[in-house]
Amino acid sequence: MTEHFYQHTIELLNERGVTLKDIEDLVYYLQKDYIHPLTHEAMQESITKVLQKREVQNSIITGIELDKLAEKKQLSEPLQSIMENDEPLYGCDEVLTFSITNLYGSIGFTNYGYIDKTKPGILKWLNDKSTGKINVFLDDLVGAVAAAAASRLAHTQTSLKDDSIYSRKD
Repeated sequence: MTEHFYQHTIELLNERGVTLKDIEDLVYYLQKDYIHPLTHEAMQESITKVLQKREVQNSIITGIELDKLAEKKQLSEPLQSIMENDEPLYGCDEVLTFSITNLYGSIGFTNYGYIDKTKPGILKWLNDKSTGKINVFLDDLVGAVAAAAASRLAHTQTSLKDDSIYSRKD
């Protein structure tokens, strides 16, 4: 059953134009200056571990379904208009991501805030209103998965290269 939900989540992302490579590019964007070497395999493993979590799968499935229903104009008002206009004060899209961003500590939250603001890579395309797609939830969910995967990678680093309190021998 778990593998079924994982595969279903990947298929939904692909149907909406998001590949695992797109998410990997976001992870790279977030961690390239901090982890050396940052390998393709490490980023892929981290993304997979995040996407295998049931709460992540549930959030993605729910968010994509709401985006699809809005595209088909099948939501009741005022939600339909809110989704069509991607109202800035709606906030429910961000709230759905918080369980993902916080999987690996508070760094996930700051990672998410950074890429949500800068909108690199696939996030820029997902936010492009001229495509005719409604991705109110999807852009935030993809950003959250990347932020969590980047945070997971940060937590796996055992050698600190700075003069932090963790490396002192007082």
